[in-house]
Amino acid sequence: MKPTQEMNISLVWCLLVLSFAIKVLFSLTTHYFKVEDGGERSVCVTFGFFFFVKAMAVLTVTENYLEFGLETGFTNFSDSAMQFLEKQGLESQSPVSKLTFKFFLAIFCSLIGAFLTFPGLRLAQMHLDALNLATEKITQTLLHINFLAPLFMVLLWVKPITKDYIMNPPLGKESIPLMTEATFDTLRLWLIILLCALRLAMMRSHLQAYLNLAQKCVDQMKKEAGRISTVELQKMVARVFYYLCVIALQYVAPLVMLLHTTLLLKTLGNHSWGIYPESISTLPADNSLLSNSVYSELPSAEGKMKVTVTQITVALSSLKNIFTPLLFRGLLSFLTWWIAACLFSTSLFGLFYHQYLTVA
Repeated sequence: MKPTQEMNISLVWCLLVLSFAIKVLFSLTTHYFKVEDGGERSVCVTFGFFFFVKAMAVLTVTENYLEFGLETGFTNFSDSAMQFLEKQGLESQSPVSKLTFKFFLAIFCSLIGAFLTFPGLRLAQMHLDALNLATEKITQTLLHINFLAPLFMVLLWVKPITKDYIMNPPLGKESIPLMTEATFDTLRLWLIILLCALRLAMMRSHLQAYLNLAQKCVDQMKKEAGRISTVELQKMVARVFYYLCVIALQYVAPLVMLLHTTLLLKTLGNHSWGIYPESISTLPADNSLLSNSVYSELPSAEGKMKVTVTQITVALSSLKNIFTPLLFRGLLSFLTWWIAACLFSTSLFGLFYHQYLTVA
């Protein structure tokens, strides 16, 4: 019973933190929409439509190239839902079609992409500034790995590039399997967590690179003609330091989303942290039988309570049969991949913009 309770507590914690991170990014995006003069609103809308089209294109790719397990999970969900409706005496029809499911999933993905637009653009600028400040080769190498970390995460689900070559590498005429699928899934989770830890470790370098923008602004104003008052100079420097909280949120919130979707994938997808898969516990079924035996001994005056509790238990077990680990594994794998893909796409565009399109 204790492992089940700990799993439920960790599950609730991950959901709360994930929803809080999404709320933070939503609040930051709404502030960009309130700006009338700048083009932040147009940038968010443009990237939102771009990620919607991209999500629809990705969802049409077969499992032979992008192995999320989304098709298998949705098929299992539809079959389980139809069986549940048949037991209830209702029409045996799937509650949602595959096209509708992918359409709403693409809308949700476009919102995530819009929320991650400015964090990715800001990360590209801080990456360039941090590279200019770094003097050691090790720091520069870590900065490059940190910038390419979302790309590495994206490639983990590309079956022809990673899974086929890692699990069955071509060694001469024969291919010797190096690991099982469960081991590969575990290594994938550990790689994502390690890359998230690296990004957290490089946070100080990126924030320091942003703070150095104040010195750049002062040097730029010294080159301009005319006199500058001390009050204007102080306001400009203070604006950079006050905005540091927003920069920190834009740096940490996508990292928190990515990390907790990975933890949810491990928990709800029934994965394991070890090399060998964990055994699935059957305690809930035993507890339900125990509860029924206990309620059967209650007095007749509490018969209604017994029926109510039994109905709730049956409903929860039915929901557990409908929302299976196959569904959560496919859905959370796709969401984890999508967050990494959005971060890399926006940061790559920001790198191109700050490197070639801005005036030095």
